[in-house]
Amino acid sequence: MSGPRFEPVRAVRAYERVVEQVEEAIESGVLSPGERLPSERELMVQFSVSRSTVREALRVLQARGLVQSRPGDPNGAEVLPFTPAALHKSMTTLARVEELSLAELVQFRMVLDSAAILLAARLRTDEQLAEMAAAVARMRAALELGEDAFSAADVAFHEAVARAGGNKLIQICTDVVRSIVVRLIAEKLAGARDRDALMRQSIRHHEEVIAAIRLGDGPLAARLSRKAMYDYYAGYVPAAERGVLRALLD
Repeated sequence: MSGPRFEPVRAVRAYERVVEQVEEAIESGVLSPGERLPSERELMVQFSVSRSTVREALRVLQARGLVQSRPGDPNGAEVLPFTPAALHKSMTTLARVEELSLAELVQFRMVLDSAAILLAARLRTDEQLAEMAAAVARMRAALELGEDAFSAADVAFHEAVARAGGNKLIQICTDVVRSIVVRLIAEKLAGARDRDALMRQSIRHHEEVIAAIRLGDGPLAARLSRKAMYDYYAGYVPAAERGVLRALLD
C-alpha cells in the first residue's frame, strides 16, 4: 500500500501538556520574570485537569528553574528570572543522561576553550591579563602544595580567560564541560605516576598561551590551547576515538 508512512504516537500525560504551555508562555515573553501564574484552582479550570495534575506540572517547572512555588502560598507560582545556574544544571544533566563519551566531551572543551582564548586575545584588558598571569603563578606555587591547590589555580586561569572573552554562555559551558571531564578521569589522574611532570607541562602550556594573548595573536593562542588539551587528555581517551581530537589540531 503506497502513501505516507507515520511514526508511532507517544502517549503524553496531562501534566506534560501543562508544562509545555507554561514553558511556551515564558519563552515567548507572555509571562515575564516576577509575574505569577494563576492559582492552582484557576489552573485546574483553565487546563481542565485535576489538582494533582497541576501540582505535578508545577513540580516539574520548579525543578527546571522556571518557577518558584511556596507551600501554603495563596498566590500562584512566581516566574523566575533566567540564571546561569539553571543552564549549568541543565547541561550537566544532559551530559550525564546522554552518556556522552569522554572523547566528545574533550573535543567540545577544546572548541570552547580555544574560542574563549581567541576572544580574550582580542578583547582582554591589562587587568584581566594580570589575572591570568597571577593564576599561572599560583599553579607554579601549587607544585609544592598539592593537586587540589594546583587544580584550583588552573580553574582560576580558565575562568579569567572566559571572563576576558566576555561571553557568558562560553563561561558556563566551559565550566560544566571541564567539571564533567575532570570527574570522569579523576581516578586515572590520581593514580598517574607522572603527576608532577604533567603539572609542569601544563604550566608551560599556560605560559605559552598567555604570551600569545599578550601579543594579541588570537589564532596562535587558540592553536596552542587545543594542542595543550590534546597532549593532556589524549592518553585518557581510547586510541580508536582520538581521531575526533586530532581533527581540531592544525
